[in-house]
Amino acid sequence: MEKPQELDILEMPVEGLAAYWLSIKKIMDAKKGRAILDEEIANTVEPFILHLLETAFSNLDIPLIRRLTQAKREIQLDDYRTKIDLMRLAIYAIASGENPRITLVRMDSKFAHPLMTEDRAFDMATAMFDAIRPRGVNLDTLLSVDHKLQADRLLVKLLFFVMFARREGRQNLEQFIPHTGSRFFSEGVSLAIDNFEADFLTYHMKGIRDRVLVETGRKMDMAMEMALAIRNKYAYDDIFRIARAYMP
Repeated sequence: MEKPQELDILEMPVEGLAAYWLSIKKIMDAKKGRAILDEEIANTVEPFILHLLETAFSNLDIPLIRRLTQAKREIQLDDYRTKIDLMRLAIYAIASGENPRITLVRMDSKFAHPLMTEDRAFDMATAMFDAIRPRGVNLDTLLSVDHKLQADRLLVKLLFFVMFARREGRQNLEQFIPHTGSRFFSEGVSLAIDNFEADFLTYHMKGIRDRVLVETGRKMDMAMEMALAIRNKYAYDDIFRIARAYMP
C-alpha cells in the first residue's frame, strides 16, 4: 500500500487512489479491527483522505457523513483553486514583467483580508535572495511551490520568483525550475522563459486549473463512495466496481 505521507489527492492518478482504498479493504478484512484505521489516521496528512478516515468509520450516520464530506470537498477544492490562482498570477507577472507591487495586490484579491502587510511580504521575499546563495542550501525546500504549502508561505515564495524575474530577467529562472516541485508552476515558468505571451499563459493555465479541479472533485467523490462501501462491508469486487465507475 502506498505510504500515507505520499498521498496527494490532487496529484495522484485515480487508479492510485482506488488502489489505496482497496488496500484498506483488504487489510481491514484480514485484521478484523480498527488498528489499520488508527494507524492511517495517525500518519495521514492529506486533508480529504484524513477526513474520510476519521468520519466514514465513525458512529456518525451516513447522511451526515455525506454532508460533512461535501462541505470538506468544497473547502478543499476552493483552497486548491486559490493556490493555483496565486501561481497563475505569478506566471503572468513573470511573463509580462509586471511590477511586483501590482502582483501582490492581485494576489491579495484572492483573500477576504490580506495575509500580511505589503512591507512584511516584500521583506520576506527579499530575504530569499540571500537565503538561496549559500553553497549547499536545500533549494528543493526553499524554492518548493505547491498546493500543500500554507497560503502565506506560498505567496511569499511566488513573490520572490516575480521579483527575481524582474531584477535578473526571467531567463535566469530556468536554474530554479528543477526545485519548484509543482508541475503547474514549472510548466508556466518554462513557457514564460520561452517567451509565450502573458495573456496566452493566463488562458492556458486557467484551462489546466479547471481541468485539475474537475478531476480532483471526481476523485474525492470516488473516495467517499469507496470509504462508505468499506464501512458497509461490501465485498471487495463490489468496491472495485464502484472505483471503475470513476475511471476513464
